[in-house]
Amino acid sequence: QVQLVESGGGLVQAGGSLRLSCAASGRTFSSYAMGWFRQAPGKEREFVAATSSSGFSTYYADSVKGRFTISKDNAKNTVYLQMNSLKPEDTAVYYCNAGPIMGGAMRTTPGDYWGQGTQVTVSS
Repeated sequence: QVQLVESGGGLVQAGGSLRLSCAASGRTFSSYAMGWFRQAPGKEREFVAATSSSGFSTYYADSVKGRFTISKDNAKNTVYLQMNSLKPEDTAVYYCNAGPIMGGAMRTTPGDYWGQGTQVTVSS
């Protein structure tokens, strides 16, 4: 069982940056692939980024590639999402996700565990 708690969301102007954090409980964190998803009002939840259990392999949606960076710190049981050059269309609730699967698989099939979400709002 893994419990996930996100933090770091907020209001930022277009072109600004935010860093989201997801703290995980459980001794098996290092064996889990981790991902970030987001859901904008009136839209379905979509894949944003994922990393392998080791943190060495990363995967991104085309819409955030080159602007967002996912990283995993197994010593701190935490995964991060650094978001730069934010756009109004990045506005959404961002969810942390974990699963005992390959990080790349999260692009089509999320893992079993979700956090409660953190709101990111980008003003124009």
